[in-house]
Amino acid sequence: MGNAVRIAGAVGLCLALGACVAGGVESQHAAASGDIAQLVLGFWHGVIAPVTLIVEIINRFAPHALPWQPHLYEKTGTGVAYDVGFYVGLAGGPSLLWRSRRRPAL
Repeated sequence: MGNAVRIAGAVGLCLALGACVAGGVESQHAAASGDIAQLVLGFWHGVIAPVTLIVEIINRFAPHALPWQPHLYEKTGTGVAYDVGFYVGLAGGPSLLWRSRRRPAL
Protein backbone atom coordinates (compact mmCIF):
# COMPACT_ATOMS: atom_id res chain seq x y z
CA MET A 1 0.00 0.00 0.00
CA GLY A 2 2.89 2.36 0.74
CA ASN A 3 4.25 2.00 -2.81
CA ALA A 4 0.83 2.74 -4.32
CA VAL A 5 0.61 5.97 -2.33
CA ARG A 6 4.11 6.97 -3.43
CA ILE A 7 3.37 6.23 -7.06
CA ALA A 8 0.08 8.14 -6.91
CA GLY A 9 1.85 11.07 -5.26
CA ALA A 10 4.61 11.05 -7.89
CA VAL A 11 2.08 10.94 -10.73
CA GLY A 12 0.09 13.79 -9.16
CA LEU A 13 3.24 15.85 -8.72
CA CYS A 14 4.30 15.25 -12.32
CA LEU A 15 0.88 16.26 -13.58
CA ALA A 16 0.93 19.42 -11.49
CA LEU A 17 4.43 20.32 -12.63
CA GLY A 18 3.55 19.36 -16.20
CA ALA A 19 1.22 22.33 -16.26
CA CYS A 20 4.36 24.46 -16.62
CA VAL A 21 5.41 23.07 -20.00
CA ALA A 22 6.94 25.51 -22.46
CA GLY A 23 4.41 27.54 -24.41
CA GLY A 24 1.66 27.46 -21.80
CA VAL A 25 0.12 30.54 -20.25
CA GLU A 26 1.53 29.68 -16.82
CA SER A 27 4.99 29.22 -18.30
CA GLN A 28 4.87 32.56 -20.11
CA HIS A 29 3.75 34.28 -16.92
CA ALA A 30 6.58 32.68 -14.93
CA ALA A 31 9.14 33.62 -17.61
CA ALA A 32 8.16 37.27 -17.24
CA SER A 33 8.47 37.19 -13.44
CA GLY A 34 12.20 37.71 -13.00
CA ASP A 35 15.57 36.00 -13.07
CA ILE A 36 14.96 33.44 -10.31
CA ALA A 37 11.67 32.36 -11.88
CA GLN A 38 13.38 32.10 -15.27
CA LEU A 39 16.20 30.01 -13.80
CA VAL A 40 13.80 27.55 -12.14
CA LEU A 41 11.55 27.45 -15.20
CA GLY A 42 14.53 26.82 -17.47
CA PHE A 43 15.72 24.04 -15.19
CA TRP A 44 12.28 22.40 -15.24
CA HIS A 45 12.04 22.64 -19.03
CA GLY A 46 15.51 21.08 -19.29
CA VAL A 47 14.51 18.19 -17.01
CA ILE A 48 11.36 17.42 -19.01
CA ALA A 49 13.03 18.05 -22.41
CA PRO A 50 13.37 14.35 -23.38
CA VAL A 51 9.65 13.75 -22.81
CA THR A 52 8.76 17.01 -24.55
CA LEU A 53 10.82 15.98 -27.57
CA ILE A 54 8.88 12.72 -27.85
CA VAL A 55 5.60 14.63 -27.56
CA GLU A 56 6.73 17.05 -30.30
CA ILE A 57 7.58 14.14 -32.60
CA ILE A 58 4.16 12.59 -32.01
CA ASN A 59 2.51 15.93 -32.74
CA ARG A 60 4.59 16.37 -35.92
CA PHE A 61 3.57 13.03 -37.44
CA ALA A 62 0.02 12.98 -36.07
CA PRO A 63 -1.15 16.61 -36.06
CA HIS A 64 -3.94 17.46 -33.65
CA ALA A 65 -3.57 14.12 -31.84
CA LEU A 66 -2.75 16.04 -28.69
CA PRO A 67 -4.95 18.68 -27.07
CA TRP A 68 -2.08 21.19 -26.80
CA GLN A 69 0.77 22.55 -28.90
CA PRO A 70 4.03 21.35 -27.33
CA HIS A 71 7.22 23.42 -27.31
CA LEU A 72 10.66 22.30 -26.22
CA TYR A 73 11.86 25.78 -25.31
CA GLU A 74 9.95 28.76 -23.88
CA LYS A 75 9.82 31.51 -26.50
CA THR A 76 9.45 34.28 -23.95
CA GLY A 77 12.23 32.91 -21.73
CA THR A 78 14.98 34.77 -23.54
CA GLY A 79 17.10 35.70 -20.55
CA VAL A 80 20.48 34.28 -19.62
CA ALA A 81 18.99 32.87 -16.40
CA TYR A 82 16.50 30.77 -18.40
CA ASP A 83 19.24 29.50 -20.71
CA VAL A 84 21.50 28.53 -17.79
CA GLY A 85 18.64 26.76 -16.03
CA PHE A 86 17.62 24.96 -19.22
CA TYR A 87 21.08 23.59 -19.93
CA VAL A 88 21.73 22.63 -16.30
CA GLY A 89 18.37 20.85 -16.24
CA LEU A 90 19.07 19.17 -19.57
CA ALA A 91 22.51 17.96 -18.47
CA GLY A 92 21.84 17.15 -14.83
CA GLY A 93 18.09 16.72 -14.49
CA PRO A 94 17.61 13.23 -15.93
CA SER A 95 20.63 11.91 -14.07
CA LEU A 96 19.17 13.28 -10.83
CA LEU A 97 15.86 11.55 -11.54
CA TRP A 98 17.29 8.18 -12.55
CA ARG A 99 20.19 7.75 -10.15
CA SER A 100 20.10 4.95 -7.64
CA ARG A 101 19.10 5.85 -4.11
CA ARG A 102 21.26 3.13 -2.63
CA ARG A 103 24.61 4.13 -1.26
CA PRO A 104 27.48 1.67 -1.59
CA ALA A 105 28.60 0.14 1.69
CA LEU A 106 31.98 1.30 2.91
